[in-house]
Amino acid sequence: MRIEIDDLTGPDVIGLLEEHVAEMLANSPEDSMHALDVTALRKPELTFFSAWEGDALAGCGAIKELDPTHGEIKSMRSTATFRGRGVGSLMLRHLLEVARDRGYRQVSLETGSSEFYLPAVRLYERYGFAHCGPFADYLEDPHSVFMTLSLA
Repeated sequence: MRIEIDDLTGPDVIGLLEEHVAEMLANSPEDSMHALDVTALRKPELTFFSAWEGDALAGCGAIKELDPTHGEIKSMRSTATFRGRGVGSLMLRHLLEVARDRGYRQVSLETGSSEFYLPAVRLYERYGFAHCGPFADYLEDPHSVFMTLSLA
């Protein structure tokens, strides 16, 4: 499987992101849903990656620079075909490597708090992320779980 920087123009990637946003809206109150659409993911402080097996899209993920020492994991998603095949772990390891290469000392993320999001929370915990309070522009929210990992 290969991971590459993606320009967010391919129909497979756009479709996966539209599915991601729709599923997040279905599982979180609208004012507590922080998934980014394609336009938001094209901002210069974000780098978006797609994972491929041959010509098949397997998943995606992004990293956002909050400041020169702190990054945020965004838009982690596997396609239905590749779910349960380690794409999330592969993408998370890649994003953490990018963060280290950039010199970030900390990487944080926000995910949902309902049972639907429990597999994601468990994945992040396996990689050493600890629960924390809101960071960046987030506010305390019972529908959000905030997590962080020190890279120092």
